[in-house]
Amino acid sequence: MAMLWKFMRVAKYSKTALSSKVKVRGIPTHSRHSSSKSIPSDFSASAPCSNTVELFGKSYPLDDYSNVTEKILSKVGKNLHNRKHHPLWLIKEQVKEHFYKHYLGRHGTPLFSVYDGLSPVVTVQQNFDSLLIPPNHASRRKEDNYYLNRDHMLRAHTSAHQWDLIHSGLDAFLAVGDVYRRDTIDSTHYPVFHQMEGVRLFSCHELFSSVKDGEGLQLFEQGHRTVHKQECHTMEAVRLVEFNLKQVLTKLMTHIFGDGLQVRWVDCYFPFTHPSFEMEINFQGEWMEVLGCGVMEQQIVNSAGAQDKIGWAFGLGLERLAMILYDIPDIRLFWSEDERFLKQFIGPHIWQKVKFQPLSRYPPLINDISFWLPSETYSQNDFYDLVRTIGGDLIEKVVLLDEFAHPKTKKVSHCYRIIYRHPERTLTQDEVHRIHQAIEESAVRELGVEGRF
Repeated sequence: MAMLWKFMRVAKYSKTALSSKVKVRGIPTHSRHSSSKSIPSDFSASAPCSNTVELFGKSYPLDDYSNVTEKILSKVGKNLHNRKHHPLWLIKEQVKEHFYKHYLGRHGTPLFSVYDGLSPVVTVQQNFDSLLIPPNHASRRKEDNYYLNRDHMLRAHTSAHQWDLIHSGLDAFLAVGDVYRRDTIDSTHYPVFHQMEGVRLFSCHELFSSVKDGEGLQLFEQGHRTVHKQECHTMEAVRLVEFNLKQVLTKLMTHIFGDGLQVRWVDCYFPFTHPSFEMEINFQGEWMEVLGCGVMEQQIVNSAGAQDKIGWAFGLGLERLAMILYDIPDIRLFWSEDERFLKQFIGPHIWQKVKFQPLSRYPPLINDISFWLPSETYSQNDFYDLVRTIGGDLIEKVVLLDEFAHPKTKKVSHCYRIIYRHPERTLTQDEVHRIHQAIEESAVRELGVEGRF
């Protein structure tokens, strides 16, 4: 469920995901439930060539669903969330330390185990089917995801590992990793970002043991689905799970952003929790959405082998929290190798207060591009992906300025404004012109548009 607050803007593998050895470039990483797990960040991917793509030493045949680009493949295995002193690593470690410190098991060990190195290559079954996302759901579209082929993809959310982790016997865990989504281009959207999934399951005894005279209370009943609960849950169980979930997340956000933090909850709809909520915080006078959460769909829990338990799940974006906490204005900066950016986050401990000091603000260069759309299906995300592939992180923003339908031919024209800005130096007109010209030529060649250049 780690994609929740983003996932519904467009409307979380099999058992081998938890095999005892995960091979990455021939290095076996043994799973251990008692501590944080990490796959080495050595990148082992070859760009699509001939009819296969190779990731982590495994070849995937390409087919009519394959749409992953070289630019995206170059990001796989970077694991910014595991790079010490990186702002995303700081956020991950703060959340991890909070859960380790405040939630302990019967023997005084951390209740929640952490998985921060699960492979981003998952099956379509993991990413969608295991979470009850319908076959015709908008979130499955090629326009919104990176498919290696019809059966495998780069995960669109860390919820893709939820079923496997529960099936392995875990009932309290955090899963962290890079996720991949085709999206618009601006200062808050990037095709690769990082999420954290949290899940907690309760037995009847665990949920009701602290309730006075709660011996007769039950988790399940044969009832009806309402806006407040699922058909198989008792109202008492749902209320306690919901209370625990909101209490856990309120404590977490207060721990990160400070005492006195204002929080509010908004009812919403997600396909794999019910009831579902979005959490908003008031930070420096502005309300901001920070995560999605809810009571897990019991059908998912049951199919994973935990039929006698009920639980909650939440999902948050590490970039979202880091941009708010450290006042980072542009999501592209998380990929910067500039020491002026990175050294700002090096400190004696993970809780050190940091306010990002902007690098020199280099001037933008703006170019427009207009073309007639092809008669076949056209997706704006295809164009955005093409722009990112050619321009990379020099592209600050792409805006659809105008859409025009010819009154006689009925042909439709789009005009986009592309804003170029290097985060670390001044761009020249000549280099931007070459990039822009390459975008124009590629749009005609790859997307079938008719240029109005």
